[in-house]
Amino acid sequence: MHTVIERSTRAHLTASDLHVARGGRPVLTGVDLVVSAGDRLGVVGENGRGKTTLLQVLAGALTPDAGSVRRTGTVGVADQEIPVPPQRSVGDLIDVELAGVRAVLRRFDAAVADLAEERPGAERAYADALAAAEAVDAWDADRRVDLSLAALGAVDDRARPLDTLSVGQRYRIRLACLLGARHDLLLLDEPTNHLDAGGLDHLTARLREHPGGVVLVSHDRALLADVVTEVLDLDPTSDGRPRTYAGGYAGYREGHRAERERWAAEHREQQRERQRLSDDLSAAQNRLSTSWRPDKGTGKHTRATRAPALVRAVHRRRADLEAHAVTAPEPPMRFTPPPLPALPGATLLDATDVTVHGRMDRPQSLALSSGDRLVVTGPNGSGKSSLLAVLAGRLEPSTGRVHRSRTARIGLLAQESPPPSRRRALDVYDAAIGRLVSAGRLAESDVVPLGALGLLTSRDARRPVSELSVGQQRRLDLAVLLAARPHVVLLDEPTNHLSITLVDELTEELGGSPAALVIATHDRQLLRDTASWPRLAL
Repeated sequence: MHTVIERSTRAHLTASDLHVARGGRPVLTGVDLVVSAGDRLGVVGENGRGKTTLLQVLAGALTPDAGSVRRTGTVGVADQEIPVPPQRSVGDLIDVELAGVRAVLRRFDAAVADLAEERPGAERAYADALAAAEAVDAWDADRRVDLSLAALGAVDDRARPLDTLSVGQRYRIRLACLLGARHDLLLLDEPTNHLDAGGLDHLTARLREHPGGVVLVSHDRALLADVVTEVLDLDPTSDGRPRTYAGGYAGYREGHRAERERWAAEHREQQRERQRLSDDLSAAQNRLSTSWRPDKGTGKHTRATRAPALVRAVHRRRADLEAHAVTAPEPPMRFTPPPLPALPGATLLDATDVTVHGRMDRPQSLALSSGDRLVVTGPNGSGKSSLLAVLAGRLEPSTGRVHRSRTARIGLLAQESPPPSRRRALDVYDAAIGRLVSAGRLAESDVVPLGALGLLTSRDARRPVSELSVGQQRRLDLAVLLAARPHVVLLDEPTNHLSITLVDELTEELGGSPAALVIATHDRQLLRDTASWPRLAL
């Protein structure tokens, strides 16, 4: 059975050549987009690329420095942060979000009254009011909100004060209102941040059947794969302008990869040509210095007459080199982990009946050898992080035992980074690897420089860790982990704070590693990508 969805013909959003700078730094450069009824545009990019800024511009909350935005139809916005006016209740928030629907119903009621009194023009006004109410199914709006409140696990007590609720609860209430209000255009900023599995399923279904247009900023790869029809990528490109990819999330992944490969190939070719021209100039200069000054004796006249031609050749080569420009900027780094080792024939880690009081009360047992794979699943609070910390030796179990091979290196990427220091990222990295070398746990020949991993630029590597973004700190954690060449890799929610591109590269690169790999995650796309791996459900 197929659901027939009446598309909102009013929904239309156009942005042309948007430019926004803050503090003298470009945030958005040359953004163009068109969203009509039935379009669901995903917006992706690294932290700091202007995704939230773009939504603010599209909503009219921020005026761009250049460019224009045209909106047709009603607009519903779900920001990451929701201010809480004093003494406002859940019901007040619902009334604010459904104000447009309430206004449509008031116009309809007025039109009915005019029609009953046979006022001039009442029939036309009634027809218009009826069409407007039917377009948003206004009579069913409160029921739709109630259904979404329940599906998203949100508070439905309309008398409850908003300031007694968590940020997540307030966000879920607003999201439920937006899904029920049937706005022509929905602008959503990271809507999955505060949702459980049931809420994610409900959001996905509502967005797929939304009759208007949607602009969705998200790092949730599963939501993007299930919902969007196009993707706007704000990450750097070879010409500095954003790219829009058709074909949904799959089209974006394919197009993004091809774009990066073309960019890298063009940059390499321009670098090779410049090197060739530089070599030609050096050769011409060498010929001039060795050929125009004749040795004493024979050939003096012949060699002297060659000098003007050699000088002209040098000038030509220098002019060719100066005329050649490397127009393709340095392409973005690609994640390149060092080879991870195996210890064949050995049990690297063996845990028997381990528990952690108050965190993981049900005993868990597992054994890992080289090449083993395991995905640990379970709801928040079930003990996934505690189990990985016990396996890594960072947390003592309350009961049970853990045996680790003396020769095995075990590395853990914790869910949160350690408190940031004022030390440079490069110094933190070098110190961590230096300790392993000094202890005889890592050979000098196995040490890789931070820059070789493709996780931090040379500029960011020289910045204090406290000045790095959360995502950059997470990249440093990953660099320290992998540079230690672990035989067992434990990853706790590895998609947190990492870009879509890096997560895809991490999954691809580590998937074929000979090291043992354990991942604790609730990320739906990562669960899909590891569907063939054994599962441990807590």
